[in-house]
Amino acid sequence: MRRGRWAAVVGAAAVLAGGVTWAALPGPPSVRTTEQRIAVVDGPHDDRHVGLDTTFFAPAGHGRAPAVLLAHGFGGSKDDTRDEAERLARHGYAVLTWSARGFGRSDGEITLDSPDYDVKDVRQLIDWLARRPEVRLDAPGDPRVGIAGQSYGGGITLLAAAYDRRVDAIAPQITWYDLADSLFPDATGKGAANGVFKKVWAGIFFTAGASSTGCGRFLPSLCAMYQKVAETGGPTPEAVATLRRSSTSSVAGRIHVPTLLVQGQSDSLFPLDQADGNARAVSGAPVKVVWFQGGHDGGDPETTRVRGLVTGWFDRYLKGDRTATSSEEGSGFTVTRSGGIDSSTQRVVVTAATAPRYPGLSGATRRTLPLGGQEQTIQNPPGGSPAPISTLPGLGALGGVSGFGTGGTQLDMPGQSAVFDTEPLNAPLTLTGSARVRVHVAGGRATLFAKVYDVGPDGQAEPARRLAAPFTVDGTADVALPALDHRFDAGHRVRVVFSTTDMGFASPTRAASYRVSVDSPLTVPVAPALRTPPTPLPWWVWGFPAIAVAAAVVLVATGRGRRRRGGEPGDPEVPLEIAGLTKRYKNGHLAVDDLSFRVERGQVCGLLGPNGAGKTTTLRMLMGLIHPDAGQIRIFGEPVRPGAPVLSRLGSFVEGPGFLPHLSGRDNLELYWKAAGRGEAYLDEALEIAGLGDAIRRPVRTYSQGMRQRLAIAQAMLGLPDLLVLDEPTNGLDPPQIAEMREVLVRYAAAGRTVIISSHLLAEVEQTCTDVVVMHRGTLVAAGPVAEIAGHDGSILIGTPEVDRAMSVLTALEGVEGAEPYAPGVLVRLNGFAPAAVVAALVAGGVPVDRVTPHRRLEDAFLALIGDGS
Repeated sequence: MRRGRWAAVVGAAAVLAGGVTWAALPGPPSVRTTEQRIAVVDGPHDDRHVGLDTTFFAPAGHGRAPAVLLAHGFGGSKDDTRDEAERLARHGYAVLTWSARGFGRSDGEITLDSPDYDVKDVRQLIDWLARRPEVRLDAPGDPRVGIAGQSYGGGITLLAAAYDRRVDAIAPQITWYDLADSLFPDATGKGAANGVFKKVWAGIFFTAGASSTGCGRFLPSLCAMYQKVAETGGPTPEAVATLRRSSTSSVAGRIHVPTLLVQGQSDSLFPLDQADGNARAVSGAPVKVVWFQGGHDGGDPETTRVRGLVTGWFDRYLKGDRTATSSEEGSGFTVTRSGGIDSSTQRVVVTAATAPRYPGLSGATRRTLPLGGQEQTIQNPPGGSPAPISTLPGLGALGGVSGFGTGGTQLDMPGQSAVFDTEPLNAPLTLTGSARVRVHVAGGRATLFAKVYDVGPDGQAEPARRLAAPFTVDGTADVALPALDHRFDAGHRVRVVFSTTDMGFASPTRAASYRVSVDSPLTVPVAPALRTPPTPLPWWVWGFPAIAVAAAVVLVATGRGRRRRGGEPGDPEVPLEIAGLTKRYKNGHLAVDDLSFRVERGQVCGLLGPNGAGKTTTLRMLMGLIHPDAGQIRIFGEPVRPGAPVLSRLGSFVEGPGFLPHLSGRDNLELYWKAAGRGEAYLDEALEIAGLGDAIRRPVRTYSQGMRQRLAIAQAMLGLPDLLVLDEPTNGLDPPQIAEMREVLVRYAAAGRTVIISSHLLAEVEQTCTDVVVMHRGTLVAAGPVAEIAGHDGSILIGTPEVDRAMSVLTALEGVEGAEPYAPGVLVRLNGFAPAAVVAALVAGGVPVDRVTPHRRLEDAFLALIGDGS
């Protein structure tokens, strides 16, 4: 039996089995909800009450069930937790969500999880749950209850467990141990009183609830505290005491319930050291620590994994179901790591490494690595600007900045940073925790920022994580570097950088000079007990015997044994694969010569080339209109031939629109689809794409060229084909229509479909396409992502909605060779000026920046590829 035939039979059997299984599954149980305002005592004011806006989700099934309180993050409301609440309710929990005081539709003022206000509110919510007939009780007035929440909600989760003994299990996520140390961190461990002000994150906290009065819904005393700190740029004893009282650090040792701590590795607000403090604060109860890929700075939220861990935790400690805990959930420590690229989906695979016990930030074992580098002199610039960029809250795209013509992502300013490297590693090393080093600083009291880089054999330096650990030193200090989990490959070096400024923090504005040296080797924590389980076998391995039986039944029943024409099918998941394609016309002209490339799902691929490059010939062969002389074209694994069934999955518009002029636009579309004899047309969606309004009912002979073009594109999209091929789709369209078409195509591909565009408008291709294929004289010149083909030449693209204001700032900067509007922002050509300095100048000038990327026009790269002679 040929492999193609066998695969088809197996696929049919699998689909049949899957369909039967799906049909037999019951639908999810419905969730009953009740909206109510619960009156709680207004903090220490026993004579007045405030109303909290709440929703109660009754548990699925009958009888009493454990309860879960779900808390939201800062600036949010109960609505943010609704999906999770419904899921837990279907899983058999009674769930109560609420908008914290000062947020959403709740009364009161924001108190930053104060024990006198927010904690008191939660205790009264637990009282309310104890009176519900759906909630299981451990004793009169004592419900079986767990609490979960992220960030602000995680803070109240921990504090409530410390102040109310009725709480039975908690699952706080990406939250703080000490709010004072979070906003005034100090890598020497001397505490917030000696810390460096995290000004940007603090500003986001306190301006989120601000108004024209300056305080908004904040408790006035908190507003006054922030204003004083922001003015002085440093902590006051009163601020430290207030923030610490709203922290687990003030109740360490008073939490005695099973605690699941989930902390983000991409988090400059509450780094991993905050979860470490919370782990140590729990006494006499199981603790599990999870480091996942996401956090306040973005990254993969791993929503499914985290939700599964929380549910498993509550199942174990609220329902008492020991069988509900997987090996990952039952371990004491889990770290999620990138496991490479899934070849079938092209997505990053996240794996989980687990260990029986949490080793802490110092690691289960430690390695020492000598650091090279003599004493170095670094400068603190006057005014503290320009400052390097580690992570800026609200500018998450900066986390992915790369290049800038330096060959790496290092954004430290020359002259402001001291650099110390290890020797190349003779074996891989995974750092799990917080490395430490002793540093000596001469020249007076200095504020410095410590960072860790991974330096490859080619000298390219990449941040291990975009985190900076600030500290203040006058002389010698032991410094804890940012906590992280990172693998350094053999041949790589570990780099430690100390810089004088960082854009996310307040630093001294007085110009100063310091001499920096290291007085110890680098101590690196490792966790050898962490183990990554082997990837489970694919379903088809253990299901193969059953499928074989089903396949045999299908073969006997159908008696089909003919061999398939056209060879064995390719990968059915690949929208387009061209191999060795060649076409020579009768006049001897070689239009396409041994062309090979591949287009994946979700891509918008631009087919580029000068006139005569062979683009249109390639597209006509792709659609089965002309025969190639050699080579093969496969669409979703099937070879293309005239009339091939797989062509029904392709929609195309090549060589200009052709319509019956006396019919209306709508009639033309309907007639075309009836003639095609296919399934559902999705006509309304296509007409919305055309955007012709009432003109859709007019005869096509009255249409302008642009209107005909839009109608033709809508015709190509009828049936919402999986592969859409468009030749010069923007011909005849004005700029607003081109911008609209760009959004249509991007959205179309985002739904999992694939778009191929042949166009001469290279600027438009650059903004629309994810990938390009460049042809010249019938051959392939280059293929790949737009960013890789374009490369960069020292220019950067700054995304901003304030283009005019950005231009006025940039044109006044020395070191900027030129700047011009370039959607979606400004294209800046640098002449020795650091990219971070450009961003700093824009931010200082009040220009919002939403992304920074190295850039070169695709047009420049295209001309370089095909040569001037063409």
